Amino acid sequence: MKNIVTALIITLLFSCKSKENVDTLVINAKVYTVNDQFDITDAFAIKNGKIIAVGTSEEMQSAYKSSHVIDAEGKTILPGFIDAHCHFFGLGLQQQKVDLSGTTSFDEVIQRIVDFQKEKNVPYITGRGWDQNDWEVKEFPTKEKLDKLFPNTPIAVSRIDGHALLVNQAAIDLAGVTINTNAEGGFILQKNGKLTGIFIDGPMELIEDNIPQPSTKEQIQALKDAEKICFELGLTTVDDAGLSKETIELIDSLQKTGDLKMRIYAMVSVSDESIDYYTKKGILKTDRLNVSSFKVYADGALGSRGAAMKKSYSDQLNHFGAMVTPLEKLKSYAEKIAASNFQMNTHAIGDAANYVMLKTYIDVLKDKKDRRWRIEHAQIIDKLDFQYFNNILPSVQPTHATSDMYWAEDRIGSERIKGAYAFKDLLSTYGKIALGTDFPVEQVSPFLTFYAAVVRKDLNNYPENGFQMENALTREETLRGMTIWAAYSNFEEKEKGSIEVGKFADFIILDQNIMEIEPSKIPLIKVLKTYLNGEKVK
Repeated sequence: MKNIVTALIITLLFSCKSKENVDTLVINAKVYTVNDQFDITDAFAIKNGKIIAVGTSEEMQSAYKSSHVIDAEGKTILPGFIDAHCHFFGLGLQQQKVDLSGTTSFDEVIQRIVDFQKEKNVPYITGRGWDQNDWEVKEFPTKEKLDKLFPNTPIAVSRIDGHALLVNQAAIDLAGVTINTNAEGGFILQKNGKLTGIFIDGPMELIEDNIPQPSTKEQIQALKDAEKICFELGLTTVDDAGLSKETIELIDSLQKTGDLKMRIYAMVSVSDESIDYYTKKGILKTDRLNVSSFKVYADGALGSRGAAMKKSYSDQLNHFGAMVTPLEKLKSYAEKIAASNFQMNTHAIGDAANYVMLKTYIDVLKDKKDRRWRIEHAQIIDKLDFQYFNNILPSVQPTHATSDMYWAEDRIGSERIKGAYAFKDLLSTYGKIALGTDFPVEQVSPFLTFYAAVVRKDLNNYPENGFQMENALTREETLRGMTIWAAYSNFEEKEKGSIEVGKFADFIILDQNIMEIEPSKIPLIKVLKTYLNGEKVK
């Protein structure tokens, strides 16, 4: 008996010594790994910020030991969400401006501006979020009320999509704009021979060039504010669609000091100067920052009738929208970027803009098969043009469909709408699809993205049978689009986007199972905890 006990003690000691020490053990979870087989397991081990083993709780506890064990108590764990197209820095800056989202009338817009200025008393009022399509009178507002209330304080507030500005006369005078100013790449609206205060797409720069820039302190606060919002909602990587060199360098410096933890795929705002600088410098890649792409604008937005269409708008005859970047300049950008290792990611909404960009990509890439050049939005596609996505990656935002569905058909008609927000058709052509939100154009919540992709309804359960359900995605396709496919769109699929050995320990714990819960309850799911590099950040 004494020998048996001694042997048992020796065995236990050996067993303990043979276990590998790890930083964290996650057990008793329902882990959707999002690997190639879409395996579901219940545990994994983390060391030095990376996942070193995935398996059952029994397997993990037998092979590893840790002073930090996360018992998920059966909760759902997913890879951290990746937003494939957003405006992270813009979201942060918006926290310092007047918020006009959700306004139901122009009078409400005016009241919010008045209330904001009473509290902040800024020398130049800026903001974002109004949408005339949500008002009873669905026409662009005009500046008269702003001129009366704020005769000496410039005001520039953008439409929800960022492709139209409402400004007052003080802002117009500061910019030196007159009735005769050239409106290249967009429109300066007039009525009865006078400026209305609405600037669409290209001419917005005339106003924006005179808006005071935020201080470095304000920019840092904006980045931190945006990070907090995103971590709360389970985002661990964001693709910021259009940043300046100065902002990218600020992000890099904050990440290096540990003051900013969010992983950021930064699309460089395109210009000849930025292309020359970054292609000579080469791709910048750290664990948290990826600068390997340029953001280009082909056209404007559908809501402001700036999207470039092959045929006239259905609700405004003889109006076709506009290409905001000249065709020869788009071709020049594409040729320069094709000669480098960088990606080209182009905003294209209308069917004409999508056709032009697809053909341009195909022409300059020729036989290059894995450049992963992206069409951002890919919103309205002529049915004859889907075929061109076989080597071009679609990056879409599902909540645009459920926001636009009330008025989109009025804009483009019953036939063209069939090729709009066609996520399943795009997925079937390319084989993958990257999903994002375009926040702050839409709300930040990834759960609204998931709901819109799968259910294709708004939060009021409209329409009853879903919007063009033939283009809905399955839950598995949607989760892949928000994780591993989004990582793939960034050339980062080997380091993130799934819970697999060797990848960053970026994961989230949910209060409900997004893959099984009643569809109507998906938008209500909460993130209990967010981990980045195995570190709890929420």
